[in-house]
Amino acid sequence: MKRPHALLAALCLGLAAANAARPDALALAVLAAVASVAAVAILPLRPALLGVFLALGGWWWGGARLDAIDRSALLPEVGTAERALVEVTAPPRRGRFDIRTPARVLRFGRLRPHEPVLLELPLGRAPPLGGRLEVIGQLVLPRGPSNGFDERTWLRRHGVHVVLRGDRWRLVGRRGGLAGIADALHRRLARVVGRGLHGERRAVVEGVVLGEDQGLSDNLRQSFRASGLYHLLAVSGQNVVLVAGGALLLVWLVGLPRVTGHLAALAAMAAYVLAVGPQPSVIRAGIAGGLGSLAWLAARTRDRWYALGLGAFALLAWSPYNLLDPGFQLSFAAVGAIFTIAPRLRRGLDGYPVPGALADGVALSTACGLATAPVAWLQFHAVPLLTVPANALAAPAVMPLLGLAFATAGLSAVAPSASLLAAHVNGWVAAYLAGCARLVAAVPGAQIRSGRAALALLAVVLLAAAYAWHRAQRAEAGLPAHRQRPAEDRPCAAPAAGADR
Repeated sequence: MKRPHALLAALCLGLAAANAARPDALALAVLAAVASVAAVAILPLRPALLGVFLALGGWWWGGARLDAIDRSALLPEVGTAERALVEVTAPPRRGRFDIRTPARVLRFGRLRPHEPVLLELPLGRAPPLGGRLEVIGQLVLPRGPSNGFDERTWLRRHGVHVVLRGDRWRLVGRRGGLAGIADALHRRLARVVGRGLHGERRAVVEGVVLGEDQGLSDNLRQSFRASGLYHLLAVSGQNVVLVAGGALLLVWLVGLPRVTGHLAALAAMAAYVLAVGPQPSVIRAGIAGGLGSLAWLAARTRDRWYALGLGAFALLAWSPYNLLDPGFQLSFAAVGAIFTIAPRLRRGLDGYPVPGALADGVALSTACGLATAPVAWLQFHAVPLLTVPANALAAPAVMPLLGLAFATAGLSAVAPSASLLAAHVNGWVAAYLAGCARLVAAVPGAQIRSGRAALALLAVVLLAAAYAWHRAQRAEAGLPAHRQRPAEDRPCAAPAAGADR
């Protein structure tokens, strides 16, 4: 591994280590002193010791961030009721009995905590994203472990220690600054991408474009999970690539220089990331896309591993708890598989009567399925088995859906009729995608939920991997994949004509 990659990996490793143990100031000082003495005494060790310093620095910063996240001014107030001023920081989710949404408490009685909470409101009108609400509510503790899910631990990793259970609320304003700009972009994008659509079709479009599944029914949401298509409802690199490509194409059509196009692509990607919100997959993809444009502007070679490492660094530096988040784990496992496993699988399909586009899709789906299966089992105790055929069925619809959604948004201001037509066509694409999820999820055994079945699947995967490795070794040695009999065991035969040439 190249030295810069190793140094970045050491920094990320130090940040992640804070989840296992918080650093002690004295221990860090002693380790740093020992490393400094070693660096002076042994010159060849300086690069390695620089990595040690970065790991220690990341460990210190990670511990400081976790200490800050774990502090709560509202936790001692649990059980009390007051008039509070809160800001809604994410789209609300409507449940059977209440409306729940992440929020930030600006005032609770006499306290000014500026602390994130989970806001629970009675069923009815949902508050708008970014709205400032005056709430009369009581602070309670989050729910403990139940049915395999520990809400209290999950919320704590997001800096949320209490639930504000509101009785009555009223809208008194909206938040401003950069967060207010992000709210406006989100509202605008959510309003135009599904223009003219309703119900399930609009929910699927918003889910693929904005990474939100609030509008989906419970049955359809479960179908996306069981079929292995739930990743489509998380904003990924293809969304960011399409946004950047659209900006480059628009600048090219206008006739402006390519430098202007890359600057426009940077602005478009930043706006899209702001509109979608701080999801691990979109932040990673946004950093990768931004580095790609900056690398072109600086005439430097692009390095996808740098982009992946910097994405991990940004997320872990903000909160080392992100390492334990399913979205972080699934996103980075999938991208790592695309970089390492997918090319080998694609080469293994050469020579088979499989069209190139289908072979690419099969290689990508198989690689991502293999890499994310352990994460899915550990986090959700379920593994979809039909990921490859499901993604093969859905693949023809994904890029058209994204393209039509962004075309709908772009045309809404200049050609409303064309925008409505694009949205109408996109509704049929969304219906097809939902149909794929339901069709695959309805197949018996589409999803594994038992431990024995998971062990059997692991055994099959290991046997297949061993067979594939054996074939690869023979291919590299120039031998046929099937077993040949030794030359001394073969019957003698007259040499073929020209065999001595």
